[in-house]
Amino acid sequence: MRNDQKVNKMWQRRCSIALLLVALTIGLHLERAEAKESLRRSAIVVAVEKVSPAVVNISTTVTEKVSPFFPFGGDDFFKDFFPEMFSREYQHSSLGSGVIIDGEKGYIATNHHVVARATEIKVITSNQKEYKGRSLGSDPRSDLAVIKIDVKEKLPEAKLGDSEDLMIGETVIAIGNPFGLTHTVTTGVVSAIDRSVRAEDRIYRHFIQTDASINPGNSGGPLLNIDGDVIGINTAIYQKAQGIGFAIPINKTKRIVKELLRAGEVQPPWLGLDLQELTPELKHHF
Repeated sequence: MRNDQKVNKMWQRRCSIALLLVALTIGLHLERAEAKESLRRSAIVVAVEKVSPAVVNISTTVTEKVSPFFPFGGDDFFKDFFPEMFSREYQHSSLGSGVIIDGEKGYIATNHHVVARATEIKVITSNQKEYKGRSLGSDPRSDLAVIKIDVKEKLPEAKLGDSEDLMIGETVIAIGNPFGLTHTVTTGVVSAIDRSVRAEDRIYRHFIQTDASINPGNSGGPLLNIDGDVIGINTAIYQKAQGIGFAIPINKTKRIVKELLRAGEVQPPWLGLDLQELTPELKHHF
C-alpha cells in the first residue's frame, strides 16, 4: 500500500512538472509571438489603423450636353425641328478620395477637381456603406472642396495636425484610392515645402512635395505624419514626373474649409483704394 502511494505521488510530481514545462513553453512561445508582432507593428501601421476608417472613396458623375456638328448649326429654325441633333447628353464618371473631418455632421474634405461639375456624388466609407453626397463649397484656386453626407450615427473622423512645423525628410503616409484601388497606403518623406506648381492654366502655391506615390484617385485623401495626424490633402494634378507628389498643407486647408462652410466660396481680399497721379494742381489744392 505504501508503495502504491509512493508511485502515485511520484506520478503526480511528474505530471505537475510536465504541466509546468508545457505552460512555460506555451508562455515562451506567446511571449516570442508578441515580441515579434510588436516589432512588426511599426508606427506606420499604427498611424494607418488610426486614420483608415476616416478615409472615403468618392465617385462622381458628370452630365454634359454636347452639340454635335450640323451644317445649319447657327440657325434656330433647325434647332426647333431637330433638337436631338443639336443637344445630346453624355455622362462620364471619375474616382477620388476624401477624408472625414467632422464625423457628427458628415463633413468631408476633398479636392475641387474631384467634384467639379459633378451632377451626382457618391461616397463609400471604409465599412462599405454608401451615401449620397452634396457639395457645400469649392475653391478652384486652392483645389479644395467640402462635401456633406447625411448620417444617423457619428462616423470616424481624422485628427487634423499642424503643417507649420514640417521637417524636410520626415516620414509621411498617403492613403487613398488610386485607380479605384480602395484604401491604398503609400509611404515616403517630405521632399520640400512651399512649392509652386503649374497645372494647365493655373498656378498652385504653398504645396508640400513628397515622394510618396500619389496617383489619380488619391486626390482628396489625407497625407499623414508618423503620429497619424493629417498634415495635408493629397492632390494628383501633376502627372509629368514619377516620384513627385503634392499635398495642400492642412493649416491652409483649415482656413479654406472654414470659409467654404461659412459662405460656400472663398472670397478674395480687396482694398478700397483708388490711385491718382499727384499733379501740381492737386498738390496746390491739398
